Amino acid sequence: MSTAGLKNPGGAVRGVGASALAVFGVVLLLALLPLAKLGQSAAAIWLCVGLAVVSFALCGLLKHDWAWFAGLVVPVGLLAGGVLHWSLLALGIVFGLTWAYVLYVRRAVYANKP
Repeated sequence: MSTAGLKNPGGAVRGVGASALAVFGVVLLLALLPLAKLGQSAAAIWLCVGLAVVSFALCGLLKHDWAWFAGLVVPVGLLAGGVLHWSLLALGIVFGLTWAYVLYVRRAVYANKP
């Protein structure tokens, strides 16, 4: 992957990561109503709320290296929440694959940074 044309590769990568985390947070908030309508436990609902808050908080912290790996908390938390409802497991898999791709793009951009 070439960084040609990127005036600020770090900013571009942070934008991709923040966008992914923001989408994670919005999807988790949108999942609250179906979980409530299905009569799921309060634990599943609060897990989604907590992970949405973490997603939104990490959006602004991606200038720190540790925040990129802290972003793994969201998909891992959803994978663990799979015991509460299968849809949380499915979201965890999708979010995990997405975040793995974001980390791949970050590594590729920083590897080609002049």
